[in-house]
Amino acid sequence: MKIISVQNNFDIPKYKQIITSIEKAIEEEKLVKGEKLPSINKVCNAFSLSRDTVLQAYDDLKKRGVIYAVLGKGYYVKSTQIKVKQRIFLLFEELNIFKEDLYNSFMENIGKNVQVDIFFHHFNIQVFQKLINDSNGNYTKYVIMPTNLINSEFYIKNLPVNEVYILDQTHSELKSYPAVYQNHKKDIFEALLKGKHKLLNYKILILIFPGYREPIGMKEGFEKFCNDFSFEYEIITKFSNREIKVGEVYIIPNDRDLVSVIEKAKFQDLKLGSDFGIVSYNETPLKKVVESGITTISTDFTAMGKIMAEMILNGKKKQIENKCSLIIRNSL
Repeated sequence: MKIISVQNNFDIPKYKQIITSIEKAIEEEKLVKGEKLPSINKVCNAFSLSRDTVLQAYDDLKKRGVIYAVLGKGYYVKSTQIKVKQRIFLLFEELNIFKEDLYNSFMENIGKNVQVDIFFHHFNIQVFQKLINDSNGNYTKYVIMPTNLINSEFYIKNLPVNEVYILDQTHSELKSYPAVYQNHKKDIFEALLKGKHKLLNYKILILIFPGYREPIGMKEGFEKFCNDFSFEYEIITKFSNREIKVGEVYIIPNDRDLVSVIEKAKFQDLKLGSDFGIVSYNETPLKKVVESGITTISTDFTAMGKIMAEMILNGKKKQIENKCSLIIRNSL
């Protein structure tokens, strides 16, 4: 067989010899894009190999995007980019300024010869399911943000178990997978505890919690803090048409609600930081300057991206809780 060479007296595993042979054939243009590879049976018979050995080699090349399979017909050359050693499926819920920081950090730290394909499920379980199913078997690693999607674990478990990593949010059904995540219940509790001396200047704490995209741990941690320290509190699903009262503090996960609260306060001629307070979620450069500074509860998204990249490159399998902090500014 001219394209593939396998020798018994080599220390290199036979499946890796098949991979090297195909890479060399592509590099020397003996195999070109769209050309069919020798069938698994043909390779098995030529070198007295098990089917699993040949399949392992072809699967590796398939995951890296070098070849693709056509059911009932065989394997074909998909790409001549043989230097790509890792092909990563990266599934975000959406791209915002916080996740952009995470993505950029991940890309800066993932190293060379790695192809990263990013997708978005937009909090839609049907889109999530389709993207998971369509990607299965085509990547070397799968990095997934399941957010708060119900039953997401049922689709994730169909992926190769040793190649899956969870990012940003996790839960008990996903505890077997390595992850870099936020502990939302703990994070909001500890952040509010750090700012307790400021919160004591107000009458009531109000969490704006639509409950569609926001993690339930955020609500649970807020309730625990208020109950543990006897703060009067309220949880509302939306802010629209609400009058701000003197002595209220708004805990605001969504930046659209942040804008609405600030606009309403200006209309009512209320002074932020004294008449009422704001604690926003997720740090951005703009929050440092808006209204002389907005207090934020935020995880370090840049660190999250770096830790995930290093975990993949080093082959580590850990559950790492990403750090969160309260940054106190003029709004509290």
